[in-house]
Amino acid sequence: MTRIPVADRRTALVQAALRVIARDGVAAATTRRIVAEAGMPLASFHYVFSSRDELMAELIEAAVQGEQTDFAPALTAGTEAIRMRDAIRLALQRYFDGVRADPDREKAMFELTHWALREPGFEPLARRQYARYHEVAAQAAAEVAALTGSEWMRPLDEIARILVSFTDGLTVAWLVTRDDTAAAAVMDVCADALAALTTPARAGSATRPSTNAGAR
Repeated sequence: MTRIPVADRRTALVQAALRVIARDGVAAATTRRIVAEAGMPLASFHYVFSSRDELMAELIEAAVQGEQTDFAPALTAGTEAIRMRDAIRLALQRYFDGVRADPDREKAMFELTHWALREPGFEPLARRQYARYHEVAAQAAAEVAALTGSEWMRPLDEIARILVSFTDGLTVAWLVTRDDTAAAAVMDVCADALAALTTPARAGSATRPSTNAGAR
């Protein structure tokens, strides 16, 4: 029998947990349900994870990394000059394309947030989740500003919170309605509103992620 590398087992179990949570909720995501979804024996779970809580923390990290890739500005340093508003709109579209491509990921993450807020002792998991969302948003905002020669007129951690609030609303509404036209209108408004919070960069200035960009 071919041995599956530990890293591959971890990835398979995280993805299985995501599918179970999206379909049936966090309460249903027992270790037995997760390994059954992954097509593995129960021993495989305990071989790579010390607990279900460790798996949940890794699930959050994996999902956030996926969203970070989605949110990466659709620009490069060599891109022809582009307005800040259009750069923001492109980044939002990339994020939304990721939501459309993997709606189960988004459903699972919202389910995990609500579960953590309901369960005594698990609030730190929700805070960790949103801290990572805000870090990703702050990085994206800083990169867009640098690429367009702009700077934010508000602190970067504040911009990150605004951006996460927009994307949360966009995502939930689309998961309910699956209305791409309405989502496009929301992204247009978001791009307009955020661009209004920028100004051309002063000589020698640069917008960098705030170390306080902690709490999507």
